[in-house]
Amino acid sequence: MKRRPHPAAAATVAALALLLAACGGSEDDSNEDEKITGANSAKPSPSPSETGAARPEIKLPDDAKNVFEDWGSSDPEKDAVLQDSAQMIDSIDDAIFRGTAETKALDFYLVGAARQNATDYIKGYLDEGHAWAGTTRFTVREVSQRDDGATVVIYCSDESDSYITDAKTGKPIKNSSGGSSANVLYNTRYEMNKLGVWQMTDGVSERGAKQCES
Repeated sequence: MKRRPHPAAAATVAALALLLAACGGSEDDSNEDEKITGANSAKPSPSPSETGAARPEIKLPDDAKNVFEDWGSSDPEKDAVLQDSAQMIDSIDDAIFRGTAETKALDFYLVGAARQNATDYIKGYLDEGHAWAGTTRFTVREVSQRDDGATVVIYCSDESDSYITDAKTGKPIKNSSGGSSANVLYNTRYEMNKLGVWQMTDGVSERGAKQCES
């Protein structure tokens, strides 16, 4: 679907690599390119990571679904990041349907540049009177733990089964369905806060990335 990519600056493949390098070296360079595998069946958002923090409510309408496929690993620490990453993605769409860029969930899961990008992204929908419907699928490509304590998550989204709608009427907006530009590659950075929540701090994206076609 020709939605705006989730809040991450648009980038070339080179810029994606630069962000990964800027995040610092991995704890184990031999595992830096480890691919994340999990159950083959599609599933809705994973449960948020087990921390003492009270989680804000996130809710999407029945006709709009984010499905996270193979969204897990055999590493509990990486799984905790992935769980909060999925909640971050849902929090952005939750804000679109609430009609405001000022929600507790956004402040809970995003900080810094990522939070500002989320605000701009959501306002883009609201200013045009748009929402969306259908199913967007997300698949993890790589999770890398960095020497500075941050974690980088690289993932793809497939928007071919979702589409832009008029927020008031719910009717599809003409020519908003996917096609060759329906796949988006994301390179995102997360840092754990004092409450044990993995918050997105920055990221870049590339629509039409070949890495997301398979």
